[in-house]
Order: sequence, then structure tokens, then C-alpha cells
Amino acid sequence: MIFPMAHGSRRSCRSVVFPSVVLPSVVLRSAVLAVFVALLVGSGLVASPASAAPPVPPSADPFYTPDGPIAGRAPGAILKTRVVQLGLSGRQLPATATQLLYRTNDQFGKPSATVTTIISPPGARPGTPRRVISYHAFYDALGSECDPSYSLRGGATSNSPLDAVVISGMLAAGYTVVVPDYEGRNLRWTMGLEAGHAALDSVRAALRYLRAPVRTPIGLYGYSGGSVPTGWGAEIAPRYAPELNIVGAAAGGVVVNPIHNLAYVDGSQKWAGVIPALMTVYNETYRLGISKYLSPKGVRVLSQVRGECIINFASKYPGLTDESLLRPQVGSLLNVPGMRAAAEQNIMGSRGTPRAPMFLGVGKSDATGDGIMITGDVRALASTYCRRGLPTTFQEYRGLKHSDALFPWSVDAQRFLNQRFAGAPAGGCGR
Repeated sequence: MIFPMAHGSRRSCRSVVFPSVVLPSVVLRSAVLAVFVALLVGSGLVASPASAAPPVPPSADPFYTPDGPIAGRAPGAILKTRVVQLGLSGRQLPATATQLLYRTNDQFGKPSATVTTIISPPGARPGTPRRVISYHAFYDALGSECDPSYSLRGGATSNSPLDAVVISGMLAAGYTVVVPDYEGRNLRWTMGLEAGHAALDSVRAALRYLRAPVRTPIGLYGYSGGSVPTGWGAEIAPRYAPELNIVGAAAGGVVVNPIHNLAYVDGSQKWAGVIPALMTVYNETYRLGISKYLSPKGVRVLSQVRGECIINFASKYPGLTDESLLRPQVGSLLNVPGMRAAAEQNIMGSRGTPRAPMFLGVGKSDATGDGIMITGDVRALASTYCRRGLPTTFQEYRGLKHSDALFPWSVDAQRFLNQRFAGAPAGGCGR
């Protein structure tokens, strides 16, 4: 089934719709994990994990704090370096990575610092040719113990096994994988400019450390929360980091317009917990002074989600509404002074047009979307890019909820990036 795009234009974005055949999430996860682990252990890229003491969490680790002023350093400047042992859900792997504390810019363009993890394929040495993928984990965090720099060292967070197997597959294909803590030290979840800055400056820092040419080919990859640094990074790169040779960007389960997403999950049985989390993030980022608008229930729930990973709050409050968290006279979260204007600053596609070809994918399990992301918003973003002349492929995974669409999207996203690295012409937009 093909959906027309960019009406009135000579181009249209190709939409591939998958049949409505859905396996339970747990079955898909178990099957994919088993296949990847068996493949990678057999190949010698990883071995069976061994028990290990948990790493020091970021909140207590001095590596995450600059030793002095950073305002005079350029974005992407390396502030600290260390070699770390990789781990998986509390168990140690016989593999190492390099972590960098690097200078970047926050949501408002002010100097900040965060950490990235560089994982090289076997045999790669500094100064050798590279193909780099900036992998953006969907860690969706309000607490630093959710950071990928921590989970990749064996810190036990929910999505670390999925990150490990996908990254291992990329390493097996010869890619160097760079994994930034793109929410920054203040855990600014869903903040577009901050995530985009962190992703691009992470690549800058990695290329410096690896002594790789500035024109090294780079791919951006991210699903769900990881779609934010992927989409925003691609969008602002022509202005913010024009020297980077981004050959393609693949974003799935894309957060396009947070205003629409808030309305979609309001009262949801599975995803309503993101409402108090977003209230917390927007309040702390934009200083909304939200405490004076909260109901007693709102005070309690916002205190419960503070410092948590998404696995701990997304489905914890079935049926929760934003209205119940606010005083009666306030009504909707968007009525809180400053909230709507802040959310509008994080609408993808509003700050420019990527230069690299895009692949956008999203599930469609009900009339609106995949349960949390809105299919029509992602389709409209693809259409917008096509009208602006950017080769963009859009794929809808019909019948698949947000978590289930991750797996077919991952296969398609890797295929898309493989083609871009190989120099194949980009499809999409009716071509």
C-alpha cells in the first residue's frame, strides 16, 4: 500500500506498510537477543559474561565533571579520557571501550559537558580509516544511572541488553560505534537542540580522539528517545557542524511534535507515566515554576518519577491524565504559563533541513499511532523534507506497537545506512 506524499510536488515519499502480523514483545525480544548473542559469542567478538562489581554510578563518578572552566573550549573538545571495561546488565564482558568527557552546548547554546563512549571493531587503531555510526540509545532518563555510558559498563538498566546486541552487530559489520549521553548532565530528556548538539559534538570528539579524517563517513541511528538526537542532529548539522560528513540518518518511533504526543498518551494505559516525567523535565529546563500549579496528586507523582528511567515510570500510572496532576483552575498542562511555547521549541523540522538522506519509520497499532508516537506526524515530517528536496524514505509498520516496531525498523535502518556508506543513491520521495 502506497501513501502519496508532498501533494503538488514532483516528488513523493515512498511508504512501505508491513502486514498486520504481530508477535508478543517478549517473544521478539527473546528471539532477537538469543540469535545475536549466539552469533557474537561464536564469532569471538564477545564471550560469555563474567560476574563483576557494578561500576560507580555517574552521580558519584568524578570523571563526569570538568576539572575547570570550559567556556573557552570549542564544541567537541576533549576534556577527559579513560578506557573502560564493557558490561551487560551487571556482568562484565571481555571487551573495552574509550570514554570521553567532551565540551558541547546545552538547549540554550551555553557551554556544557557530557560523556561519549567509543567502541571500535576488532583490530582498529587510531589513525586507520573508519566508518562511524553515532548510536543513540533510547535511555529516556530522569536519572544519571540510566546513562548509556553507565549501562554499557554493566550498570543494570532495562534496555542495555538491546543496546549491546545491536552495537555488537554494528561492530561485526566493521563500524566504529559512538554512543553519547545526549541528554547531558541535567538529563534533559526530549530537548531537541541539546540532544542534537551533544550528538554532533560527540562525533567531533570521537574523530579527534581516533585521529580520523574530518571527512570520515558518519551515520546517525536512533529509535524512540534516540530519534531526538538523530533527527535534531541531522537537522542542525548543516549550520552547527557543517564539516561532518553525515551520509545518512535513520530515526524510528520518532518524536516529532511533543504537544501532539502529550494529548495522545493522556489517559493511556501503558504510556501515561511519561506525562509527569515530561512535566519534570520541562519545568527544570525552562524554569516554569510548575510547583504552584500542581495538585496534591501532582506533587506526589512528580516526586516519584524524579531520577528514574522510563521503564520505571512509563506504565506505572495507567489512565493518568495531566488534568489530575494540576489544580482544577489550571486544567491542561499546556495552560501552564510558558509550557506551550517551550514545547513548540522542540518540534522536529522547525530549525532547518538535514543535508543527509533520511529514513523515518514508525508503527501503527491504532487510528493515531503506535501507542505513543503519532504516525501522521512522522509521515508529515517526511513529506516536509521531500518538499524541501531531501531524499527521505518513510516506512509505516502496520499493526505494530511502539516496542514491537523496533525490531523490523532496526533491520531496515541498518540496511539503509549500509547503502549510504556504500555510496548507493538514496531512494524515497518517489525516486
